[in-house]
Amino acid sequence: MATKVKVLGFWCSPFVFRVVWALKLKGVEFEYIEEDIFNKSTRLLELNPVHKKVPVLVHDDKVIVESFVILEYIDETWPQDPLLPQDPYERAMARFWAKFADEKSTWTKGEEKEDALKATMEALEKIEGELKGKSYFGGENKYAYLEVAIGWINYLIPIWEEIASIQFLDPKRFPAITAWKSKFLDNPLIKETLPPREKLLIYFHERVKHWEIDATIRELAETKLEN
Repeated sequence: MATKVKVLGFWCSPFVFRVVWALKLKGVEFEYIEEDIFNKSTRLLELNPVHKKVPVLVHDDKVIVESFVILEYIDETWPQDPLLPQDPYERAMARFWAKFADEKSTWTKGEEKEDALKATMEALEKIEGELKGKSYFGGENKYAYLEVAIGWINYLIPIWEEIASIQFLDPKRFPAITAWKSKFLDNPLIKETLPPREKLLIYFHERVKHWEIDATIRELAETKLEN
């Protein structure tokens, strides 16, 4: 009997991208279920009652949450084309860099924009150093854990650059990332999962407006309290 695999996700979530890419690269068939993260379904709340977030992986009625945890589950359950290296030290380093990039590369609200820019640039410089002299993190023509974990920067950071009028990925400053980005986005398995650029621009423009309204409301509330 064939195993049943389902993924609950949100169309532009980088955390969901990771899970979808890992399954596709390993040739695992799955059912994708789109969730509205602003109006969470009973199904999502029941499957992930702790964090109430996507992604959620359901495999033969077993529920796994948190994208990095899901990646390791996928890698161990379907061992073909392993994502993580066999060497314990290299495996630890892959986890370290994935966590580092996750913590540093973030879309941040206006009042924290300068700190976010500094943190993102620091992360990109470290990633550039790790990629230098390589085609992929996993070596020549080998998609590895870090490709899946942080590959979303190749598609989403250019969107953020356009919205915020800031340049992160300067080809002269980050030649290794620039070359890796082109190869990554040219992969048919990756390309077919990416949402339309225009749809992303509209979505993030709307989120920025929402955050600006929230910030204004907070400022008014604080002013009222002070008075």
